[in-house]
Amino acid sequence: MFSNLFKTKPVIDESSKEWIYDSFSWCMQQLDGEFFKDQSELVLPNNHFYPGSSTSVDEMASNIFTNTCQYTGMSQWPIKLVNADTFIAKTMPQLSFSNRLRGDNAQITFGSEISFKLEGQQVNQVPAIEIAFHQSQLNQPQDLIAYLVQHQAGILVAQQASGLAASGLSTSGHETVTASAPGGKEVMAQTIDLVACFMGFGVIFANTAYQFKGGCGSCNNRSLNRQAALPELETVYALALFCVIKGLEVKQVKKELKSHLYKPFRQAHQEISQYLQQTTNPNHALLISK
Repeated sequence: MFSNLFKTKPVIDESSKEWIYDSFSWCMQQLDGEFFKDQSELVLPNNHFYPGSSTSVDEMASNIFTNTCQYTGMSQWPIKLVNADTFIAKTMPQLSFSNRLRGDNAQITFGSEISFKLEGQQVNQVPAIEIAFHQSQLNQPQDLIAYLVQHQAGILVAQQASGLAASGLSTSGHETVTASAPGGKEVMAQTIDLVACFMGFGVIFANTAYQFKGGCGSCNNRSLNRQAALPELETVYALALFCVIKGLEVKQVKKELKSHLYKPFRQAHQEISQYLQQTTNPNHALLISK
């Protein structure tokens, strides 16, 4: 009885842990694990990662978008940020990748032109993937970053599912990989949030897992807020896994993470460090292999 009394309660349940480990392994295999190892870094909501000042709303949004694309490794992708007032929903074009999936060396084929009607006129364009934003989102830059990353993670997963697996391209260097993310379509929204953590945005996603949804119509557009799918503690666990894999100490996160999340983050970091050193699961063990 007393041994159970003084046991530390796990941060999350075992099935959630298993899914997070499996999903990170899948990301390493399918979403350019080499970029993760060589270039991904823990992106923090501060002036080091998002420096400088802007003279206009559009310039500020553009700077945030450009920096975010650089950190996600998707600067070479045909992704555009557009004002929500001029945004027109279109079918996402299918992209082709001849080598790397992410990073400055990624070679992407955009495909043929797409046609659509604008104010009754036929328009032909080289396909681009657009992300709409509302100017009011700049009032909370951390939430805007999370919103942009969530969209980019969704684009990355969608393109992997429809094109990368079909082409037979393996970003991990292995001949055979599992094309479908663990859990499949039923947990796709959660997978996208986890991919954002895999990209290095775990602190920002943990901080914005729960957001204030109030405000008047002119200063808050709910449809453009990030809709968190991965629960707060699971997001913290994914953040901790990123840090363990990258060899980052807990103190590097303390200043930027919401105060009530630091204790479970520290516990998760310790749990994960011990587990990955002892696990007999070969896919999980590879997460910290050199």
